[in-house]
Amino acid sequence: MPGLVKLRLFLPAVLTALVALFAVGCGGGGGEDGGSGTDPAAVMPADAPFFTNLTIRPEGETKQNIEALAKEIAGVDDLGELIVTELETSASDDGEKFDYEKEVEPWLGEEAGLFLEEYQDEDFEGYGAALQTSDEDAAREFVDKQVEASDESFEDGSYEGVDFKVQEDETTIGVFEGLVVFAEDETIFKSMVDAAGGENLAGAETYSSAVADVPDESAVDTYVDIGALIKEAGGEIDSDTRLFLDSVGIEPEEATAVASLVPGSDNLEIDLSTNLSGDDPPSGDASELLGELPGTSVGAFASAEFGKRFSEGIDQIDKEGIPGEVPPNQLKKTLKQAGVDLESIAGSIGDVGLYVTGNSPSTLGGALVMESDDATQAKNTVSNIGLFLRKANVPGYTRINGEASGFSIRTPELGRQPVVVVSKDSRIAIGYGLAPTTAVFDGSGKSLSDQPAYKEAVSALGSTPPTAFVDGPAALKLAETMIPAGEEDFEEAQQYLRKIDYVAIGSEASDDLATAKLIVGVK
Repeated sequence: MPGLVKLRLFLPAVLTALVALFAVGCGGGGGEDGGSGTDPAAVMPADAPFFTNLTIRPEGETKQNIEALAKEIAGVDDLGELIVTELETSASDDGEKFDYEKEVEPWLGEEAGLFLEEYQDEDFEGYGAALQTSDEDAAREFVDKQVEASDESFEDGSYEGVDFKVQEDETTIGVFEGLVVFAEDETIFKSMVDAAGGENLAGAETYSSAVADVPDESAVDTYVDIGALIKEAGGEIDSDTRLFLDSVGIEPEEATAVASLVPGSDNLEIDLSTNLSGDDPPSGDASELLGELPGTSVGAFASAEFGKRFSEGIDQIDKEGIPGEVPPNQLKKTLKQAGVDLESIAGSIGDVGLYVTGNSPSTLGGALVMESDDATQAKNTVSNIGLFLRKANVPGYTRINGEASGFSIRTPELGRQPVVVVSKDSRIAIGYGLAPTTAVFDGSGKSLSDQPAYKEAVSALGSTPPTAFVDGPAALKLAETMIPAGEEDFEEAQQYLRKIDYVAIGSEASDDLATAKLIVGVK
């Protein structure tokens, strides 16, 4: 393998590996200066729409957690050593000698960054990246050695006092400001030199405010300027969508989002924060309802204060109408005449939950659960809807009486089980299958809050209210019955999917910022 190929493969390989938390630095310590080096964001253009910052030499608890996850998930005792061995073996197989410990470890710093320049035609074009170095001279020596060993030609260049080299494929590499910097072409490289001496992403208010609260334990942080992506994609928001966004205070042109990857000893956490949710992001705590959903749930979700958003959606549908079915401004009026007052229903709805049960297509079921602040209205609403459907001679209609009362509709088009709508106390359940739907009213059965995996998930989320939960083994069992045999990708993934104990999501909001956590628990 010629030196050029080694250079091409090594640096991108470091970044690619880091994105998957396979950090080259996991297995060894840094040089004496370790953490010295410029923030990679300081050489990224201020208007970069996409930027990822990566920890390439994790230390302390972060390092220990990465190693623990690698061992639990893949059975790897020393992740860093494995990656280094693979890189050195690859070079050796192509007739080249490569010694990571001598050639790279002495100068490799703690962090790296990658930005993508433009978003066009549903894809990014142009990139630039930077690796911190604790020893610029050693880093230059490494680059020069790769160039000298290459069979391909390089051109030397200089810009604003920064020397660089350009490969035949236009990839450009140079060392400055405590960073090894490389870009897709010379133009992008020069823009990074300009950023280092002028306006750059690190100094941009939109970026600095977006990443202000990223966790200290994060191994990877990804920043997205949503407004810039919309602009670069040439997308124009239609007038109706714009009207809706304005009504809830959302300005997508000003929106940003940040996702952070935080490794734990027995879980992997992704933190997300965004101001896309507008001036009044959804808030509240629906964790009580989530915990009361059936303990047999494969997956479950709960949303607080759903009635407000439901009311806004109904208003929008009523205004536009349903093409070919209901004229504009007639939906609410028509249903009210039939005894179904959508505005009153929406006004009484509080939290909403959704769950799925079953371990095969034939046993699949579940329900949507709505909490009302008026038990009488909940019962009357279900009764009125049932009366409306019966008068309309809807086929398969059957009335349900008992502790939970309502109706069901069974037709061949709906499959093996009926659609069920029932109410009890202040809750309404709309589900598939009688037993799965009424399970939420069964006080004798176990709820999610009784399940060990759910308890672990809630504990892992900490102070963040849980909003969704997936039982790992149950979900895998259901997937195995639904995915055709012989699907190689799924079969290869099963060995890792079996390690997943649960997936939990929590969310909360304050001011104009919505935050969420996704945690994957490992057995």
